[in-house]
Amino acid sequence: MEDKVQGFELGADDYIVKPFEPREVAARIKARLKNKETKNLLKLGNIEVDIDRYETKLEGKRIDLKPKEIQLLYFLLRNKNIVFSRQQLLEKVWDYTFEGDTRTVDVHINRLREKLEGACTACRIKTVWGVGYKLESNG
Repeated sequence: MEDKVQGFELGADDYIVKPFEPREVAARIKARLKNKETKNLLKLGNIEVDIDRYETKLEGKRIDLKPKEIQLLYFLLRNKNIVFSRQQLLEKVWDYTFEGDTRTVDVHINRLREKLEGACTACRIKTVWGVGYKLESNG
């Protein structure tokens, strides 16, 4: 029992003891893989972003977004209803070493709005004047 507890305390996600059934091991592996597959998939209303595949779907149909637009949308979905300044978005989505103009955030936000305008039923990207942007969830 102490070995199991120590394993979990050290970060193990699962533990199995001998003797074990091969079918149980296979079932545990499938369950872990299923969790991994959906770990980086975010859904809100009729929109979903899969950051592992760099795909965005609206009502189940793939929409074309550029990689940075997908990263920005994923970040905003993951942090919905939280306001981020342009500088914070540059640091979190672009990179700490990004030396471009903070207006690049505005350009990407505007492109996202154009592509998602009226289509995302549960969310909208809102400007918080003098502060930054947030993805506002309606549901």
